[in-house]
Amino acid sequence: MVAVSATSPLAVLGSGSLTAYWRFQRAVAATQLQAWLPPRGRILVDISGPQASWAAQAAASGYAVVQVMPQPANLRELPAVQPPALRGLTRRRGAVGRLAPVVADSANLSFLADGSVDGVIADDGALSRHLMAEDVAAEIARVLRPGGQLLACVDSLVLGMSILAEQHHWAQLSDLPRAEVVLVPWPDGRITRCFGPEQLSDLLTEAGLEVSWIRPRTVLSPSMVDHVLRKDPRAIMRLVRAELAAGAEGSAAAGGNESFGIFLLAAARKPGPHQAIPQAQPPRA
Repeated sequence: MVAVSATSPLAVLGSGSLTAYWRFQRAVAATQLQAWLPPRGRILVDISGPQASWAAQAAASGYAVVQVMPQPANLRELPAVQPPALRGLTRRRGAVGRLAPVVADSANLSFLADGSVDGVIADDGALSRHLMAEDVAAEIARVLRPGGQLLACVDSLVLGMSILAEQHHWAQLSDLPRAEVVLVPWPDGRITRCFGPEQLSDLLTEAGLEVSWIRPRTVLSPSMVDHVLRKDPRAIMRLVRAELAAGAEGSAAAGGNESFGIFLLAAARKPGPHQAIPQAQPPRA
């Protein structure tokens, strides 16, 4: 989630506008996840982090979900994963949803066997938070079954360029067209990795995944969203439908338009002889 501080690239809209825009973003993200979810009764892994609600949403929709949580700051050592936390997560049609939180490193899913899950949710910039995103992508590909799906959201180059410009890093901005890896320092001390569509496609492809599509999470401008919600706060679902329609029209198989949006959304699948799960399609209204 983008920090809503005075240094945010959207701070010019003011705190009230930011609140409305992030509410719109979360509504869009929840709808996109619901459209992506594979058939019920599947086992999913969510590495999005503690700020995201996607694991709970998937479990409420009837999925068995392993939610990977980071190590609490007050613990010196990562506690061992307890096998009972994963018991009962079986693949069956009509399964009742279940949520199994596990404390682990999302870049090291060693508690999961090869090809043991049907889908991975890596939202809220999970890949961007790991500077060696290649390691995370490799782990995702390892634990996915043939035909298994990935839904990932990353920080875009548009966001990275905005942050660099706010901090007056003009030399780094001029180097961006030649950079293979873009690491952006945030004012609060964090460093995240930003991707363009080609970089994100290469990351997933090199991990052994087939990219279904890449698109901006949202294409509607913050100012337009703010204007509509100021006039009618109940219009948020109309905005969400308009967003999904606009995004579906602009989707490409393995491309995207980086000129829109501060986040990029990607769907990919693990190839194999067994087509266990239908290939995901771009969300539509």
